[in-house]
Amino acid sequence: MAIIDSQVHAYEANTPKRPWHNVPNWPAHVTGDEMVAAMDAVGVDGAIMISPFSMYQYDASYAVEVQRAHPDRFAIVKPVDPDDPAVAEVIADWKKTPGAVGIRIMLTKEAGRDPGDAGLGRILRAAAAHDLPVNMLCWGNLEAGTALIERYSDARFILDHLCLVQPRTPPAPAEPWAELPKVLALAKRPNAVIKVSGACTLSRQPYPYADIWDPLARVFEAWGFERCLWGTDWTRAFAVVNYQQAVEPFLQTDRLSASERAMLMGGACAKAYGWSPRRG
Repeated sequence: MAIIDSQVHAYEANTPKRPWHNVPNWPAHVTGDEMVAAMDAVGVDGAIMISPFSMYQYDASYAVEVQRAHPDRFAIVKPVDPDDPAVAEVIADWKKTPGAVGIRIMLTKEAGRDPGDAGLGRILRAAAAHDLPVNMLCWGNLEAGTALIERYSDARFILDHLCLVQPRTPPAPAEPWAELPKVLALAKRPNAVIKVSGACTLSRQPYPYADIWDPLARVFEAWGFERCLWGTDWTRAFAVVNYQQAVEPFLQTDRLSASERAMLMGGACAKAYGWSPRRG
């Protein structure tokens, strides 16, 4: 079983060479080499590296550097800018980038984007034309996310973080699964799959987070394991769980059969992105 983490972030320290746009409550640095070491320690074979929007905005140059250094371990996803009139050309160029497997858009309420936004339309038409899946963060704004998925039925969507708002610091919200019915309803859209990423941050119990499994079982039933992509969302989840704690509950639980675990922790991700790692 190849284990693929569907969402990790790597970045350099905040320096004038490559300054951060924002300073989140993450470690001072998690370089590509450090991310590989963390993966090796718990047996993760590869990962989809999402260039961190909070730090680098639309500049994915560091992700490209990391993928070049570790081509057998990482594929890369770049956030793209709806306000860029040349975004279709950006996407066309990104498609040619070694290791590039997707793009990302932000559709949270804070982003202030309507599903009918012209820039989003440019992005989604270009993504469909170049067969690049669109990673979408729409937690707290599921109605808008659903409308976008329906409007652009030719595009392929990969939905971040169970579409549920997840904490950056403990504790979990009082009702972390309150919007789960909306997430289950989204499963009817055939052009979408969902990342089961950051799930451990939704637990209100200590490690190994036993209370996540009943709601996750409903996600698996609605979406099917072949459309569920396990991931850690490291390092965004840093202040809530460490990397080992985000991996091992899924490896050790008795709530998954061997075939379900293989699909959830690697098979579905490989299918959605068309990429698999190769560990030497």
